[in-house]
Amino acid sequence: MVCKHFGSCGSCSLYALDYAGQLALKKNRVSELLSPFYEGELEVFDSPDSHYRARAEFRIWHEGDRCDYAMGNIEKKGAVTIEECPKVIIAIEKRMWKLIEKINASQEVLKQRLFAVEFLATTTDECLITMLYHRKLDDVWSEKAKVLETELDCKVMGRSRKQKVILSDEFVTETLKIDGKEFTYVQYESGFTQPNPAVNIKMIEWAIRQAKKVGYGDFLESYCGLGNFTLPLSHYFDKVLATEISKRSIHAALQNCELNGVKNITFARLASEEMTEALNSVREFSRLKGIDLKSYDFSTVLVDPPRAGLDEGTIGLISNIDNIVYISCNPETLVRDLETLTKTHTVIEAALFDQFPHTEHVESGVFLQKK
Repeated sequence: MVCKHFGSCGSCSLYALDYAGQLALKKNRVSELLSPFYEGELEVFDSPDSHYRARAEFRIWHEGDRCDYAMGNIEKKGAVTIEECPKVIIAIEKRMWKLIEKINASQEVLKQRLFAVEFLATTTDECLITMLYHRKLDDVWSEKAKVLETELDCKVMGRSRKQKVILSDEFVTETLKIDGKEFTYVQYESGFTQPNPAVNIKMIEWAIRQAKKVGYGDFLESYCGLGNFTLPLSHYFDKVLATEISKRSIHAALQNCELNGVKNITFARLASEEMTEALNSVREFSRLKGIDLKSYDFSTVLVDPPRAGLDEGTIGLISNIDNIVYISCNPETLVRDLETLTKTHTVIEAALFDQFPHTEHVESGVFLQKK
């Protein structure tokens, strides 16, 4: 990827290396971290070099009567105005520059106290644009923003403090071909989605490959989000229990089950610690009313925790399950958790997923089986 802002806007940090060099650096880092627990070859899943990111947020920099996209850095009182961003997928790129032209041509209606714009797009060319303001939005704004929807062939939302203006929808619908099957996902504004669709597919297919090695029993998932892994993996197990703390994500996950005709998944709104308490019969939860936890015989668990990794209770719980798929956005906390998990399990497979090219961030995964 060639970009005139490499090294100045702060969005991409590994600009001094070509992509192959970046990937080699990440592989060496993760391989070294995992070396106490895994002697095999780390499987590496690369990303497209450009047009890979389906989520993006840009600050709006005001200079006189003009607005520009900006990213944070030390220049211009903490902002660098940008004229290109080749990391965003085509569905965003083809709209973002037309949008800024429309904003600048709108006198004050669209630009007044606008401080950021968020994009959420799909590989099927849907795009949701959220415009963030430091002022209350009125009917005049809605009228102008509705015109934007037609002109840009997209969905537009407005947000300000304690205000959300939805003109048509607050979601996009993504369709991904995973392991030979098509899966449809409703993705909401402000809900978590995997940012790199191409690598996300590879990540799910890697997890499916591990599930196929098991081939029996029920499946438990913690941090399930909108069902990104849950739906494809559900085809390889009898029953699925998936937990997630976000109400919005649970709502999306239930919609996605219906869209894909999946009937063997039960979603429960529980934090990871609450899931552990429920399954260990420490306490009862009204949110689990009607769910017979004792009816499950879990052969496999998938965890995809935040950067802080797993809590002690969850580690204790999953240590009793034969097969563990651990997806990690922080290799340091993954290694910390493996120090405990490898007392009961052996790492059979390990992989690197380059969700964030041109940065130091790395996603990784391990598959563990009980000793």
